[in-house]
Amino acid sequence: MFSIFRSSSKTSINVARIPNHIAIIMDGNGRWAKKRGLPREAGHIAGEEALRRTVEAAAKLGVKYLTVYAFSTENWKRPKAEIQALMELLKRAVQKWLNDMVKNDIKIRVLGRTEELPEDIQMSIKKAEAASAQGKKLQLNIMLNYGGRAEIVDAVKELTNDVANKKLVPQDINESTIGTYLYTKGIPDPDLLIRTSGEQRISNYLLWQSAYTEFYFTEVLWPDFSDKHLRDAITAFQKRERRKGDIG
Repeated sequence: MFSIFRSSSKTSINVARIPNHIAIIMDGNGRWAKKRGLPREAGHIAGEEALRRTVEAAAKLGVKYLTVYAFSTENWKRPKAEIQALMELLKRAVQKWLNDMVKNDIKIRVLGRTEELPEDIQMSIKKAEAASAQGKKLQLNIMLNYGGRAEIVDAVKELTNDVANKKLVPQDINESTIGTYLYTKGIPDPDLLIRTSGEQRISNYLLWQSAYTEFYFTEVLWPDFSDKHLRDAITAFQKRERRKGDIG
C-alpha cells in the first residue's frame, strides 16, 4: 500500500481547492547525481522513487490527473548509453509499480510518439494501460517521446487529413476541435505546472494545454522532491487569483 497516505506534513491546504490536474517537469536528476559523485543513472533511479512518492501524495490529496514529463523528443540527443538506461529504468519501474497502481485505483496513460519507442517498451506500455484502465482515483499521464511542438504538428496532420477526406469542414474548426486531435484529448488542461531544479522555462511541454496554467518553480532537485514540496506548490497555487482573461 502507499505509505505517504499517512503523511504527517503540516502544510495547510484548502481541500476544497485542490488542483484537478497537476503537470510536472521532473528536472535535476543529473545534477543530483553529480553533487554526490554518482553516475547520472543513479540520479534517474532516485528520480523514479521521487515520482512514486509524488503519485502517492497526489492521490491522497485528491488530485485527479498527474502528468509528468518523462522523456522529450529532444532527449534523443543524449548519449546512447544514457537513453538505453532510461528506457530500461522506465520498463522496470512500470512493471514494479503496476500491481500497486491497480490496487490503489490509479490509471496509467503513456502519451507521445510512442510508436517510435523500442518494441519492448511499447509492449510494457500496452500492458500497463490495459491492466490499469479501470482506475478512477487518479490518472497518471507519462509523457514519453513527447514534445509540445511535435504534438501540435501531429494534430495538424491528422486534422488536415480529416478535412481532405471530408470528415471535417474548415468552418467547424475551433479551439475545442483542435483539442480533440491532441495526445491529451479528453484530459482537462493543467491547473498547475511544477518545475523542479530552479530552471524557469517550460521546455516544449504542454504548449497548447498550459495557456492558463499557473506555473510554480522550485530550486529542489527532482530526486529530493517530497510530499511537503508538493503541498508547498499547491498552497502557493491556492493563494493565486485565476481570472483566465476576465477582470479581477
